[in-house]
Amino acid sequence: MRPDQTLVMLQREGTRITARTSESFVQEAAAGTSEHEHPYGHLTTPLRQRGLACTVEYGLSDYIVHAELTDGSALIISPPQEPPTDHPPGYPESWLVTRGHPDDSTLHEVIYDSEPDGPHARHGGSIPCLLAAIDTRLDQLGVPPRPELWRPAQESAADAVLHRGGFVPVVLFRERFHRLPSAMTELVEQRQMVTRAFDMLQAEGFDVSCDPDLLDPSLPSPGDHGLSLGDRIGHLTQSIRSAAHTSEAVAALSELTAPGDGVLQRVVESLNTTADWWEGLGEPADPHYANRLRYITKKLDSYALEIRSMRGELADRHTGHPDRVRARVDRVAPEEPAAPRVAAALAVSPTARRTTPAALPSASAVRPSPPPARPSSAPGR
Repeated sequence: MRPDQTLVMLQREGTRITARTSESFVQEAAAGTSEHEHPYGHLTTPLRQRGLACTVEYGLSDYIVHAELTDGSALIISPPQEPPTDHPPGYPESWLVTRGHPDDSTLHEVIYDSEPDGPHARHGGSIPCLLAAIDTRLDQLGVPPRPELWRPAQESAADAVLHRGGFVPVVLFRERFHRLPSAMTELVEQRQMVTRAFDMLQAEGFDVSCDPDLLDPSLPSPGDHGLSLGDRIGHLTQSIRSAAHTSEAVAALSELTAPGDGVLQRVVESLNTTADWWEGLGEPADPHYANRLRYITKKLDSYALEIRSMRGELADRHTGHPDRVRARVDRVAPEEPAAPRVAAALAVSPTARRTTPAALPSASAVRPSPPPARPSSAPGR
């Protein structure tokens, strides 16, 4: 995995299925990385981020991770060794973490044991639970924490894909991740959801690690559904960013603020409809959530009216943006006079004469094709 590439891990943790992103900041020479180390990248990467030197070695019947601590002791992170078991690479059924010292035989500490008869057996092969236990012990031993880094754009993009894939975000004190809906317990449905998320993430170019048991290989490969609605609206942002005249910015802003069929108005309608639908689900708390959503939507509707009024103020200005106009002048080719081109760019197009009143454009009117954008997060494999 490249140092700047985001890994998304889809896995089962007890009764739930989670998706976690992990940014790798460890630079390794390709020649110095053994092939058998790759399945344990999700273990070695967070340990190296805390300054520990890690190696992957072969134990009795499977590979183990050896992490050296600053006091000379070392952690041994091992899947079951006796008897040997069959499992996907890097995803055993349980883990054993011990701490020892090569020069002190009296130091033998069991930090984590999720084998069937161990104190952490309920966690099974959960890697996040394993790492959480290791982090807790490293904190107690005074090992420096991994640096708090700004979440890169890749991880934010992964959040968007998982959100569209139906996962629910979870934000805790020391971690953040996504999970399948808590009431989704049927195995077939879980596999369908995980497979869809797996396809969507791969279509976006993410490095995805997933337990094969969570995927449904019988599902057909979905096709590319094109740009998401958010990406299509994102083109308005690009239009406003490049606008040299208030009329150009207003044209894009009008798509958001138009009464009746503008984006903001449609959002208000969708949220109100969601509130009505939610209220009828039948649980005691449902009316509370529905009313809260209506309250928020009412606020949004009033803000939409204010933004529409501000759009009118901007339209009345009808002037060029000094910085944007100057940038366009600078880009004009030397052989062509700048002033006529700028004047033409700022001029209002003449309205064609009609013998009958023009029909108002419908909401589904075809608009010019938007410029190319990043691949859609629609599922694709």
